[in-house]
This record gives sequence, C-alpha cells and structure tokens, in this order.
Amino acid sequence: MSPLWLVIALVALQRLAELLYARRNTRRLLADGGREVGAGHYPFMVALHGAWLLSLLVFVPPTTPPSTSLLVLFLLLQAGRIWVLVSLGPYWTTRIITLPDAALVRRGPYRFLKHPNYAIVCLELAVLPLAFGAWQLAVIFSLLNAALLWHRIRIEGRALAERRSI
Repeated sequence: MSPLWLVIALVALQRLAELLYARRNTRRLLADGGREVGAGHYPFMVALHGAWLLSLLVFVPPTTPPSTSLLVLFLLLQAGRIWVLVSLGPYWTTRIITLPDAALVRRGPYRFLKHPNYAIVCLELAVLPLAFGAWQLAVIFSLLNAALLWHRIRIEGRALAERRSI
C-alpha cells in the first residue's frame, strides 16, 4: 500500500471513530436538555472534510513520496486533537450543541485558545496535502474551511454567550 493511501485510510478511520463518539455525545446532550444551533451548515462541513480526503486520492499520485517532517507535524496535530477531545469529554461533538446552565470548559487547550479544535483543523487541512506536495489542495481547502469556520464561529459565539458567565 502506498504511503498516501495508508495515511488517508488511517485519517478516515480516525474521523469515523470521532463521528461515532460525537454522535453518542450529541444524543446524550440533547437528552439532557441541550439544543442544537446552526444545523444548516453542518452538511457543508461534512462534505468539505470528505472532499478534502477524496481530493487527495484523486489528485495526488499514489507514488508521491511524503515529506517526513510534515507527516510528523500532522501526527503532532493529532495529539492536539486528542487533547481537545479529552478536555471536552462528553461535551465534544461535531455539531454546535449548547447545554443550558453548563459551565464552559476552560481546561486543557481551552486555557490558551478560545477555539483550539478549529485551529488544529485549519492546520490539518493545509499540512496533509502539503506533506504530499499538493499545495493547491492545501490552499483551496483552507479557503473553503475559513469561510465555513467564519460562519460557524459566529453561530457558536452567539449560542455560548449566555453561558460565558457561568
């Protein structure tokens, strides 16, 4: 198996596991009185991330040798991703779910950044294509992601504003 296919398979498996974890957390949060906001943009987020991985398979020759240093950076970003998931625990989801009267998480990377998960995702979308020399894909998906995140962060900010004082 080519390094490209192996990396994409591993990232896809990781993302599927995260979606299952997010779905479980979403169900529990909604059952506990949480509410989802901004659901309209969610299919676009899923499509963007799926297209990102698919575009690597379509546009990058499987024999392309990866940059070891950029793959190491991508691996470090995965450690950051896990730190985010562990820090949020049962509150981590791929959707915007707010639970009234719940305090905002201020531990882990949330001590340093307001949106560490989004920062990591921005870097991932650029670093993985760059690791295989696909700078055009890095630019395209970074710009598309920036537009979606701009919209999502505004929605999330409004949803969480009422909980900032808790």
